[in-house]
Amino acid sequence: MPRGSQMESKRRRGEAEEEEEEGYPWKKQTTTRTQRKKGDWSLKDFEIGKPLGKGKFGRVYLAREVQSKYIVALKVIFKKQIEKYGIGHQLRRELEIQSNLGHPNILRLFGWFHDEERIFLILEYAHRGELYKLLRRNNFLSETQSATYIASLANALAYCHQKHVIHRDIKPENLLLDHQGQLKIADFGWSVQSEKKRRTMCGTLDYLAPELVEQRTYDYAVDNWTLGILCYEFLYGVPPFEAESQADTFRRIKEIDLNFPPAPLVSAEAKDLITKLLVKESSQRLSLQKIMEHPWIVKNADPTGTCKN
Repeated sequence: MPRGSQMESKRRRGEAEEEEEEGYPWKKQTTTRTQRKKGDWSLKDFEIGKPLGKGKFGRVYLAREVQSKYIVALKVIFKKQIEKYGIGHQLRRELEIQSNLGHPNILRLFGWFHDEERIFLILEYAHRGELYKLLRRNNFLSETQSATYIASLANALAYCHQKHVIHRDIKPENLLLDHQGQLKIADFGWSVQSEKKRRTMCGTLDYLAPELVEQRTYDYAVDNWTLGILCYEFLYGVPPFEAESQADTFRRIKEIDLNFPPAPLVSAEAKDLITKLLVKESSQRLSLQKIMEHPWIVKNADPTGTCKN
């Protein structure tokens, strides 16, 4: 089925009814402050460079802050698109969560501002771009690369979970690489900050945990499941439960229909980690700490968290 297909066309709408009707933040104030500057941001503070990407809700540009010459990525979101798709509450939540996270493997959101038509997010620039593109170019990754990225993700998610943040949509398209090859979690559009169990079905089809597919309550362990999916995809080039139809993918996820093809060659230790993460009972999945301590991670992950390729 098409890569990265979303579970609902109403992307990001799932929990709007659970939130307090506070209105959109850009309707409450005209400017916002960042952690890097005491004054207020506006477009004149930046020199805009080449486009880095285009999405459903806007575009991303390379930019340089005029005063400091600091290079950033400027994400431009059109307000009409926000209104059209009803993502105002989710965007507000994304801004609140990501701006308060500080971790080497999480893309920094330095601040945001807006004008009459657009909202601008000032983001850390990840020079090497999406991990998805690296994976597609190479077909699959080495065990050293895979272990390094999984260790980095486990570390970053442990930090998120300590802050009561469930990401809910870890996938290669949402992972970026900086100039040193260090991984950065980039998209918190589906994330939620909550100590309670959740029910909302959201995320991307191939990465959904069984409890999401079966519409049961879930917790932080959905992120642990996704690390098992990613580990498999890094090593084999495709997600483990990929199928021709959504129904078949759902069935394979619910049945944990997990197969390890003979090629490419993958070590028994890597398969052991994957098997211990892709467990139907969420409480039985390997913890993030245990992932970082797993023999395959210890043996293969680069302790600096960087990969050359």
